[in-house]
Amino acid sequence: QVQLVVSGGGLVQAGGSLRLSCVASGSIGSDNDMGWYREAPGNQRELVATISRGGGTNYADSVKGRFTISRDNAKNTVYLQMNSLKPEDTDVYYCKLVIPVPPYPYAKVYWGKGTLVTVSS
Repeated sequence: QVQLVVSGGGLVQAGGSLRLSCVASGSIGSDNDMGWYREAPGNQRELVATISRGGGTNYADSVKGRFTISRDNAKNTVYLQMNSLKPEDTDVYYCKLVIPVPPYPYAKVYWGKGTLVTVSS
């Protein structure tokens, strides 16, 4: 069974940095996308950053230039380096794994447990 183990959340001062990690295990295959999401109004999850297996990235406008997503395929791990943190970044962050399933665009989606990031002013 696929599992996602998340770590790295915590309390940081505005302008500081945190690094989130998400380790995937199980039958995840060789072609997948991983990313980070956080809660939006209405308890919806919104994209923070995603990265494909090949390294292509996508960021929310609000974090561009401050956050960097990366992955280590050998370790099945995705990271989110968060710099210049702002109080508005405070949220619960979730790791997401997407495994394509034919016929596309169907896919299997897995979520890790949330990790709390708190940024004080």
